[in-house]
Amino acid sequence: MLKTISSYTLVLLSLIILNSCKKEYESVQSIDDRKIQDYIAANHLTATADPGGSGFYYQIVSQGTGEFYTNTDSVRYRGDVKSLASGTTYYGTPTTNNLGTFVGYTDIFLGKKIPGIITALNAAKPGAVIRLLLPSYLAFGKNGSATIGVPSNDPIDLTITTYAQSQAALDDQHIKDFLTAKGIVATKDESGVYYQVNEAGTGTDVITKTSDLTVNYTGRTLEGAVFDSNTAGTFVTNLTATIPGWLILQKFKKGAKVRIFIPSVLAYGNAAQPSFSANTCLDFDVEIVEVTN
Repeated sequence: MLKTISSYTLVLLSLIILNSCKKEYESVQSIDDRKIQDYIAANHLTATADPGGSGFYYQIVSQGTGEFYTNTDSVRYRGDVKSLASGTTYYGTPTTNNLGTFVGYTDIFLGKKIPGIITALNAAKPGAVIRLLLPSYLAFGKNGSATIGVPSNDPIDLTITTYAQSQAALDDQHIKDFLTAKGIVATKDESGVYYQVNEAGTGTDVITKTSDLTVNYTGRTLEGAVFDSNTAGTFVTNLTATIPGWLILQKFKKGAKVRIFIPSVLAYGNAAQPSFSANTCLDFDVEIVEVTN
């Protein structure tokens, strides 16, 4: 008899717990929806509810030109994340690079799945600026994001800015903006690489793609983060084994010390690396120590 009562008790407790969790989850939905509705009204926004009824809203702040995006189109964009409740800015894509992928893959943002991005992009054209109002459960959820400082259950105001320009054109603008901001005078090569000669070098051997080069180098992102370095005079390579942007070294001689600014399309392109994201332009200091043909 006691075993039977105990079993019934456990079942009853389980139902109570599950029902409580359900009510808590539903209350989060209700609270978030009210916050979003109040936000829309207070800011006089014209926002469209998700046609699928999931709970997010989006607004095409400014429309782009050309054809509407489809899931198989490439899109170049940046994202800015802030709290809908407090206005606190949590994250912005660095101004020195941009995001880029197929529209159908944009639902992964900062490690979280946010399907609303795809829906909004399908209503936009290249060059559009989009605003998404996301309930917490469709953004960073109960756990928030320690990485960018989003607290638990915080509704998000996410702005997606798309670019109509090609990646090469965006890279060129990123590099020019960087050079201007840092007061650096550099020469643009026809390849798209910018370079600054600090020492011309006195060697006589012509550098080709297959020349063995001993070089000292330090590689950085335009944000200044060092991702690779070898200055011991022991690194030997040829230009068939490097990123395409290093082909610029054929302009120089043994002994040259140069700084080169490489567009992402001549670096690692849309392939993210352990130390930096996709579509990242690079900044190298290179000294050509030895040339062997």
